[in-house]
This record gives sequence, C-alpha cells and structure tokens, in this order.
Amino acid sequence: MKEVLFKTGGILIVIGAVLPIFLPDVAPFVFAVGALLFAPIQINDIYEGKNLIIRRLRRQQVFGAMMLLVTATLMLTQHFDLPPFRGAEWEITLLIAVVLEVYTVFRIDHEQQKEQ
Repeated sequence: MKEVLFKTGGILIVIGAVLPIFLPDVAPFVFAVGALLFAPIQINDIYEGKNLIIRRLRRQQVFGAMMLLVTATLMLTQHFDLPPFRGAEWEITLLIAVVLEVYTVFRIDHEQQKEQ
C-alpha cells in the first residue's frame, strides 16, 4: 500500500508540475495532493546502515521532499493570490527539489551497489 501511494504521489507531482502550462487552475491542487502523498513517505523512510555518504544523501533527499511541500504551498498561495508570495516563486523551489531528488536517487543507488 505504501509503495502504491508513493508512486501515485510521484506521478501526481510530475503531472502537477506540467499542468500550469495547460490548466493553471487545477495544477496547484494536483501537485499538492501528489506532494502530500510522496513527501511523508520519503521523509519517514529510514536508512539504518553505517555508510556516511548514504546518510548525507538521505538528509538531502528529505530536504528535497520538504521543498516539494513548500512548492505546493507556494503554488496554492499564487492560485489564491495570498500575500506575501503572488508570483512564480514556486518554480525556484521546484527546481531545487527536482535537482536534489534526482541527484540523490542516482547517488544512493550507486552507493548501495558499491556496498554490495
């Protein structure tokens, strides 16, 4: 069940990130649902090994998941025109989150293969 929610959240995040081009009124809600499904599962995933590199990468991954939640919040504040953020600040936080998530996924996989 957890894996299904995690994958569904990831798919909704990608759809919600692309939707502002086509349906800007729906995009914040799709992205927010995806972030709320994806981020808590990734944040609560615990690495119990002793590899310091993977521990550091997990901290970066958790920060990336938190940035996805910040992005969802900023998208919603833009949608509802709430102060202090009314522009496209969410694009910056999304870029940070994407870079961290993509980097850590590949590096953690590489480090785990090196351990074996």
